[in-house]
Amino acid sequence: MSSPDELLRIEGLRKAFPGVVALDDVDFDLRRGEVHALLGENGAGKSTLIKVLSGAHRPDRGHVLVDGAEVVIKDAQDAARLGIATIYQEFNLVPDVTVAENIFLGRQPRRFGLVDYRRMEAEAAALLERVGVNVSPRAKVRGLGIAQLQMVEIAKALSLDARVLIMDEPTAVLTSGEIERLFAIAGRLREEGVGIVFITHHLEEIAALADRVTVLRDGRSVAHVGADTPQDELVRLMVGRSIDEQYPRERPEAGEPLLRVRGLTRSGQFQDIDLEVRAGEVVGLAGLVGAGRTEVARAVFGADPYDSGEVQVLGRPLPGGDVRAALNAGLGLVPEDRKGQGLVLDASVEENLGLVTLGPTSRAGFVDRSGQRASARRIAAELGVRMSGIDQHVRTLSGGNQQKVVIGKWLLADSRVLILDEPTRGVDAGAKVEIYRLVNELTASGHAVLMISSDLPEVLGMSDRILVMAQGRITGELDAEDATQDAVMSLALAATPASNTGTNGAEGHDGH
Repeated sequence: MSSPDELLRIEGLRKAFPGVVALDDVDFDLRRGEVHALLGENGAGKSTLIKVLSGAHRPDRGHVLVDGAEVVIKDAQDAARLGIATIYQEFNLVPDVTVAENIFLGRQPRRFGLVDYRRMEAEAAALLERVGVNVSPRAKVRGLGIAQLQMVEIAKALSLDARVLIMDEPTAVLTSGEIERLFAIAGRLREEGVGIVFITHHLEEIAALADRVTVLRDGRSVAHVGADTPQDELVRLMVGRSIDEQYPRERPEAGEPLLRVRGLTRSGQFQDIDLEVRAGEVVGLAGLVGAGRTEVARAVFGADPYDSGEVQVLGRPLPGGDVRAALNAGLGLVPEDRKGQGLVLDASVEENLGLVTLGPTSRAGFVDRSGQRASARRIAAELGVRMSGIDQHVRTLSGGNQQKVVIGKWLLADSRVLILDEPTRGVDAGAKVEIYRLVNELTASGHAVLMISSDLPEVLGMSDRILVMAQGRITGELDAEDATQDAVMSLALAATPASNTGTNGAEGHDGH
């Protein structure tokens, strides 16, 4: 029986796709003025559940009730009429129109048959003020930062008089200060009676923001618990087992240098970058968003040009701006944007796993399809990719399984040096540990890893050495034994390189 303050209830929801049962007898409820966290591993059914609520999927069985009355949500318009709004990880905004036009897209106020821009901008300004973001309604969306884009999405949801706000991984690309502001806005919305469904892989955020937690595992709702539930218990509920070590780093003895970078410079992005990664080593590259870490990784890999400096792999100079040469030398890059740069979304798991090795394994211009298929099956099994089969389109996999496919193609290529840029972003606790164990296997077999991460505990837990960047420069180096979050943040906020880095003290550039 529903309570008077209940906004939304889901009972016995089931949704199946060919070869996969995504949701199986799921129960969930949301009250007015609460934040209800939805937890689960990648592939547990979270995305399918929110797509049912947003009208993107029709359930095969079960009931959805809003204000105690059963409803059928056939499309996004139905969801909007019911006051349900969803903010996805990939923002649904049009970059070349204004903030006000995005907020009221398809619903612009009109006067005498024409768009009433004055009223639209005034209403947009009021919504932007409500969510606490200082952005002009006339600003083009293309020029906004990630945090501002998210606030525009929230304003857009509120323009629909949303009573149920679904936030899918809203903190994944935000800084700590931006996360605090987002939580403050969520607190204000809660006071106004808005119910928030909050999806996150950062378990420390649960106690800070949520009131209750529902845990999904293998498409089922396995637990409904309080937000004060200990993190290790939440992990056990999510993965069905205890994870003894969150960061299971094994540190083999470092061998010869596999990657050397000297004096790498690109005007306006990074300057005088010196780094070295040895066989058996994980070197972490830390810093705030915009410090230039991704730009350095792409330049080292040959994806972007640089003005001066040198990259060496196994002691041999690597020509700049030449991805093919980097591949042949044994470099691999798992990019920050796995969907945009790491995968062909409409291709199969097999085709994506074979992207790097397609050329080298061909004979006389003919692709070794049986060999490629056998290799794809083997690596997918080793990585534990959850799929209906290797012919399944990568687009339909969960985020964590997509990430495994990106890493898998470089394992098939046997890359001696693997650059991992935000390797566990949007990945659940269980899949994170699987990726960390994979890193251990790589370094134990003599490979080298350069890991870029904005997750400080991850950097501290998995790195043998940590290089810290600020304003396009490396400002310091820390051994694993000496590194603390405070020490890393101190270097990340430094304006000039520290004396122990061996670089000069000229002012650097921001990475963006």
